[in-house]
Amino acid sequence: MSKKSILVTGAAGFIGSNFIHYFLSKYSEYHIVNLDALTYAGDMNNLEGISDNHTFTKGDICDEALVKELFETYKFSGVIHFAAESHVDNSILGPGEFVRTNVNGTFNLLDTARKFWMNGPFDHKEDYKNARFHHISTDEVYGTLGETGYFTETTPYAPNSPYSASKASSDMLVRSYFHTYGMNVVTTNCSNNYGPRQHNEKLIPTILRKALAGENIPIYGDGKNIRDWLFVFDHCSAIDEVFHNGRLGETYNVGGDEEKTNLQVVDVICTRLDDIRPRKNGSYKDLITFVKDRPGHDRRYAIDATKLKTELDWKPSVTFEEGIDQTINWYLGKLS
Repeated sequence: MSKKSILVTGAAGFIGSNFIHYFLSKYSEYHIVNLDALTYAGDMNNLEGISDNHTFTKGDICDEALVKELFETYKFSGVIHFAAESHVDNSILGPGEFVRTNVNGTFNLLDTARKFWMNGPFDHKEDYKNARFHHISTDEVYGTLGETGYFTETTPYAPNSPYSASKASSDMLVRSYFHTYGMNVVTTNCSNNYGPRQHNEKLIPTILRKALAGENIPIYGDGKNIRDWLFVFDHCSAIDEVFHNGRLGETYNVGGDEEKTNLQVVDVICTRLDDIRPRKNGSYKDLITFVKDRPGHDRRYAIDATKLKTELDWKPSVTFEEGIDQTINWYLGKLS
């Protein structure tokens, strides 16, 4: 039986690389073509140990000729689109690259897939009737929450940073291709991911790096910003479910049911490090330092994943503490 080829973008990065490891260990019938520009967030080391059912191509999702060539060569029956500029601080300093990659890049992928899979609006080519475009997005498109309430799939969009605005724009493009052309699309909006292979700039890797180096651990503002933390392999299993079984044109929110303030996150990590790799003098908590808050820093995100749990029988498999233990062990191996 010939293998089904799918395009996975940005899969030398954090979530994408973990997804490939997860997906190809589960399915033997797929061949994944991984398109990644290898910007600062991409790392070929993340792809070590992946099976032979994987082809890496260095390139930009905005490159129309390259994307078209890949579709014609591999005859993709699916796209899972991770590639994005994703760091809020960087979007504040240089928003243009976020618009280029997250908006224009998504458009290029969508439109190439539409032309390759479809004869016209609501008219799929015979060999591509089930071809699906899965867009990976973020809960940040919904803005910020008060002390109560949760983001649902019907929460109005209210992005507060150039990053979240660019992702909101790409979400709307994906939605439009379903309603205008009848294209088979699904979108998932996830909460904050953590786990192995995450880029050093993110909160949890920063806490671990600084702590193990004996340096001050920077925490924005008062440290009481709240996020719903999702272990990356739980996110991968949710993507798997939605890609294969999600309803056409639908959006599914993916959350870990683990709301934590930044102070709680750093406390859990420092407590675990105190147990497994004690400092010579004092606790790792002594290194916590409060720094000036970032502009437009959303106060609280929290996901209601009822739709995903009900329709596709998905749920998180690990607690935050269990996931943090796995994450710490991975980083200890990397940083030792």
